[in-house]
Amino acid sequence: MRTTAQKLSMVAVIGAVALALTSCTSQEAEQPSAAPPSPGSTVTLVTYDSYQISDETFDSFTDETGVKVEIVRAGDGAQVVNRALLTKDTPEGDVLFGVDNNLLSRALSDDLFEAYQPEAVAELPAELTDGTDGVVTPIDTGDVCINYDRAALKKRGIDPPETLADLSKSDYRGLLVVENPATSTPGLAFLLATIAEFGTDGFQDYWKQLRDNDVLVENSWDSAYYQQFSGGSGEGDRPMVVSYATSPAAEVIFAEKPPKEAPTAAMLSSCYQQIEYAGLLQGATNPAGGRALLDFMLSQTYQSDLPLNNFVYPVVGSATVPPEFDEFAPKPSDPAELPASEVDANRETWVEQWTTVVQP
Repeated sequence: MRTTAQKLSMVAVIGAVALALTSCTSQEAEQPSAAPPSPGSTVTLVTYDSYQISDETFDSFTDETGVKVEIVRAGDGAQVVNRALLTKDTPEGDVLFGVDNNLLSRALSDDLFEAYQPEAVAELPAELTDGTDGVVTPIDTGDVCINYDRAALKKRGIDPPETLADLSKSDYRGLLVVENPATSTPGLAFLLATIAEFGTDGFQDYWKQLRDNDVLVENSWDSAYYQQFSGGSGEGDRPMVVSYATSPAAEVIFAEKPPKEAPTAAMLSSCYQQIEYAGLLQGATNPAGGRALLDFMLSQTYQSDLPLNNFVYPVVGSATVPPEFDEFAPKPSDPAELPASEVDANRETWVEQWTTVVQP
């Protein structure tokens, strides 16, 4: 997901049985021999704008390896992947974090990453490593959902929406802000949620209804949540936004005076599951440092720091998750999901169709 640490602190967020690489199949990638990183060197992490992690966490990595971490922020999630593909011959960093399950097949087919997975991947659930081909590493999971501002809807005398179809009703005219699926991973996830709900024959009509209901489109999660959304730390006037199931917990945790009830809530019937991965970029300047960083990203130290920074769930089951997640950010019981092969075959077409309908 995205974080809200500094803006919620206030600017930063509210926003598997792994592939065993001991025996080779036609889809398993051969792991390179791991040379230790050079102390005093720098490893560069390319990621999305809203990424956050505690300074102390990367200080711990530096203490262990002697390698410093430099972060390059390259836009929202889809923009990060697009930019990395455009600069593949001269990569901007060593490790890329932020490619998700809906864009992974594109990155793999374009050979963006050098094959490498930490040994700890073998301890992860199989559903997290399916489709990674031994190339990238699952780091976190989350659910993209409609979030709404409780007080703003109550002031208008409007009940919260219960279904995706509700969003096209006149009661919600001019109240929703979404992200562009061509530039934003939560935007793409929400588009896929509507395809899962209304089918390939019906989603365009649904988006026509949203367009006619004055839906607002932003290019990034940050601008949608912080600039257009009215709830919590948002500064806009739209009481509904595409964000994450964990965003309400972030609003509580970073409130100056934590409320008994989160000021925002997620519409759990609207959610689409997201898995975020990290990988070693082809042509990395410091591949040894990149492998060491990927190892570290599955450590207890890093994984336990994710929830209160990026407001996602760690993939390592023993990592610490704050109690506010259980109280204010319940997981959806049945998030939408489309087969990876179907997304891979149709993603660009669906985004083009969405663009034609919503942004003609």
